[in-house]
Amino acid sequence: MRPEESLSREEAVKVHIPLKEALFGDALFYRKVLSIVLPMIIQNTLTNVVSLLDNVMVGRVGTLQMSAVAIVNQLFFVFYLSIWGSLAGAGIYGTQYFGKKDYDGVRYTTRFKLLTAAAISVFTLTLFLIGGETFIGTYIAADTSPESAAATMQFAKQYLAIMMVGVIPFSLTQVYAGTLRESGQTFLPMTASMIAMVMNFVLNLVLIFGYLGFPRMGVAGAALATVISRFAEMGVIVFFSHRNREKYPFLAGLYYPFVIPPSITAPILTKIFPLFLNELMWSLAEAFLLQCYSVRGLAVVAAMNISNTISQIYNEVFLSLGSAAGILTGQQLGAGKLVTARRTGYRMCAVSVYSSIVLGALLCLAAPVIPRIYNTEESVRSLATAFLIIAGIVMPVRSIANAQYFIIRSGGRIFITFLFDSCFSWVAFVPAAFLLSHYTTLPVTTVYLLVLSLEFIKGLLGFYMMNKGSWVRNIISDITL
Repeated sequence: MRPEESLSREEAVKVHIPLKEALFGDALFYRKVLSIVLPMIIQNTLTNVVSLLDNVMVGRVGTLQMSAVAIVNQLFFVFYLSIWGSLAGAGIYGTQYFGKKDYDGVRYTTRFKLLTAAAISVFTLTLFLIGGETFIGTYIAADTSPESAAATMQFAKQYLAIMMVGVIPFSLTQVYAGTLRESGQTFLPMTASMIAMVMNFVLNLVLIFGYLGFPRMGVAGAALATVISRFAEMGVIVFFSHRNREKYPFLAGLYYPFVIPPSITAPILTKIFPLFLNELMWSLAEAFLLQCYSVRGLAVVAAMNISNTISQIYNEVFLSLGSAAGILTGQQLGAGKLVTARRTGYRMCAVSVYSSIVLGALLCLAAPVIPRIYNTEESVRSLATAFLIIAGIVMPVRSIANAQYFIIRSGGRIFITFLFDSCFSWVAFVPAAFLLSHYTTLPVTTVYLLVLSLEFIKGLLGFYMMNKGSWVRNIISDITL
């Protein structure tokens, strides 16, 4: 039998993978997955736990303050996804270069990330400075009382002004953390994030409520704690990654000479812009969805904030598994192991579903209890409980689509993922949410369930694209550095 490295893409796609091999891996496979995904799960889960505590702390100050923070965080969510999406364009190449053990290639892609992150950060800061108040105003329902609307706007502007300071350290951290994860090194990003989270939690306690002689700052204290912790995270990951040159050889000489070969510039650019546009459009779709739900009142905004914060903790397992799927398949594609990459893709989808069934059930069980920790109205708690149960039911289907997205993207099929991800959101999710929330009298919980049910169609489309095999490609084989 010919070694799979000698197979063409067409031949590799035609190789039959038995159902048992597609659904279950051996011990070596699961050990490899755990070594990559476990630090990511720990890091992201702790991040979301701290975010939950932030929400609880701000929520204990008042519902209007919590709604204001939720609105601004939704605006920053667009920025976060824009950063992640644009860096992923170079990251696709970086992952395959690492699979090939070409450290110069990894270094070039990291330099590209630095330039991209700087450009997006400057653009975002300019946009928030000019139009921040306008953006915030779109989330305040028209029937909100003038007093509540004015107070929410004031809290949101205060929070936004401080959070903008953290844009630069966040961007630089994502460049380094992304490059380390693409090489399978997930421990240092996890450690840096954990240090930042502990700092954030302690600072939240003293700055929001004014403990230990500090002033009681409310939402401003929550923002200041976040910004300080982001500078700490950046310092840890940059310092220790450059100090350990043996473990991270691809960072040696990163800044000097700061050169990117022309032969790799055009291919990366063809990936960066579509991925940036995809993440931007997807995040805007998510922001628009919240805006659609928000027409039902500020109570819905507060409940969605609680639901999203809590469900994100449970979602982190399948989200991290999706990222790991992209890393593993990307490295295997770069090494020319096309059949192995296909097998890994199917297995990672299966693992995501198995884990999401368990976690979705646990989320449904916890849904009536967790919102009780918030100091808010009973109507808000009831809505949050319903949203959480719906999220738990739909979680297995969402996990499939998430894994499919990263797997298809690992082969450089950006246009396909663009159609699959953001275009589907704007064609399916957004119109459904808009029409149902504006032109029907259905309860907002029913609207939410109907919109999320469209994930089933998305998952079917993803399976079709995976089985077709157009994503099974080594995209670095023809580039000469």
